[in-house]
Amino acid sequence: MADLALTAARRWAGIPLAARIAVVYLIARVITTGFLLAAASLSTSLSRFGAGAGLVDFVVGWDAQWYWLIAEQGYPTELPLGPSGEVRENPWAFMPVFAYAAKALGVVFGSWGMGALLLSVVAGYLACLALHRLLRDRIGGSAAMWAVVFFATGPLAALFQVGYAETLFLLLLFLALDAVARRRYARLYLLIPVMAFTRPGILAFALFLGLHGIARWRGRRTEPLRRSEVVHILALGALATVAGFSWQVIAGIATGEAGAYLATELAWRRPWIGGGAGGFVPFEGWIQASGFWFTQWGMPSAWGPVALVLLVALAALALLALPAVKALGADLRLWTASYLVYLLAVFFPQSSTFRLLLPVSPLWGAAAVPRSRTWRLVVLAGCLALQWVWIHAMYTLGNTYWQVP
Repeated sequence: MADLALTAARRWAGIPLAARIAVVYLIARVITTGFLLAAASLSTSLSRFGAGAGLVDFVVGWDAQWYWLIAEQGYPTELPLGPSGEVRENPWAFMPVFAYAAKALGVVFGSWGMGALLLSVVAGYLACLALHRLLRDRIGGSAAMWAVVFFATGPLAALFQVGYAETLFLLLLFLALDAVARRRYARLYLLIPVMAFTRPGILAFALFLGLHGIARWRGRRTEPLRRSEVVHILALGALATVAGFSWQVIAGIATGEAGAYLATELAWRRPWIGGGAGGFVPFEGWIQASGFWFTQWGMPSAWGPVALVLLVALAALALLALPAVKALGADLRLWTASYLVYLLAVFFPQSSTFRLLLPVSPLWGAAAVPRSRTWRLVVLAGCLALQWVWIHAMYTLGNTYWQVP
C-alpha cells in the first residue's frame, strides 16, 4: 500500500504543474456544480429564484443582473430617484470590464450568460495558476498547491461559476502582486487600469504600493533600491490613485451629478439604516453597522464599536505575529493590511462582507503552511461545508435582507 501511494505521488508530481492545477480546479468545479444543483432542487416559491430554479438562473442572478443590464443598455445618464428624491440603486455601482468582456464572449457562444460563465470559470483557473506562482517561492510548491485547493473549494467557490467580476479581478490582482514581488513594476502600468475598471479596490492597491515603497526604502541596505524603481513605485502609486477616483469623475460627467457614484453606493446602505446615509464619511459604515448588528442580535448597540476595535486588533496581531502568516512575506501582509484598511474606510458590512474579503485570498497560503495532512484535510472539509452553507443561504433561500451574495 505504501509503495502504491509513493508511486502515485511520484506520477502526480511528474504531471506538468498547469495540468495538476487543472485537475484540482475541475474537481472543485464539479463539486460546486453538485452543490448548485442541490440548491436548485431545494429552491421553493419563497426563494428569489422560485421553485423551478436551474443553474442558468444562478449564473445570471443577483449582481450578474446588473452586469447584464450594463452590457445591454450601458450606464444611465440620469440617476433613478425614489419617492423622496433619494438616489436609488443603479448600474453606476458596477465597473464595465466584466460586463463588456462577457458580452464579447456571448456574441461567440450565444448569450451573455454563457459568456459570463466562461469568463468566470477561465479567469478562476488562471487565478489558481497565478496564486500558486505567487506563493510557491514563499511557502514551497506543496503548500502552494494546497493553498490552491483551499482557494478553489473555498466557502465562496460558487463565484467561480456565476456572472460576478470577482475571479477576473482576483486574476489581475494576483498577477499585480506577483509583479511587485518580482520587482517587475512595468507590468503594472497595464494591470492597474484594467483592475480599476473591473471592480472597486484599486485604492487599496495604491495604499499597498505606498507601504511597499516605504518598506523598500527602509530595507535598501539589504536590497538595493534603484532610482528607476523609486520612479516606478511613485508613478504607479499615482496611477492607482488617479484610476481609483476616475470612475467617480466619469459618473459625474455622464450624469451631470458630481456625487453620482457615492450617492449610488450609499443607496445600497439605505435598507440597512433607518433614513439612509446623509453622505459618505470614511470609516463611518463599520461604526454604524456594528451598532445595527448588535441590536439585531439582541445585544446593546454600544457593544458594537468595542467589538469592532477588538476585531481590528486581532487582525493586526495575526498579520504581525502568527508564524504561518509571517511566512507569506512582507508584501502579502502589507497587501492584506492595505485592503482591510480600505474596507474599513469605505464599506458598510452586511451579507456581502464575505465576498468582499476574497482579495485577501493569498492568506490561504497561511492555512496551507502547517504540513500536517490531518490539518489540511480538516481545512478542506471546512471549506466544502461552508461552501454548501453559503450556496444554500444565498441561492436556495435568498429571501431575506441578509441573504444577498
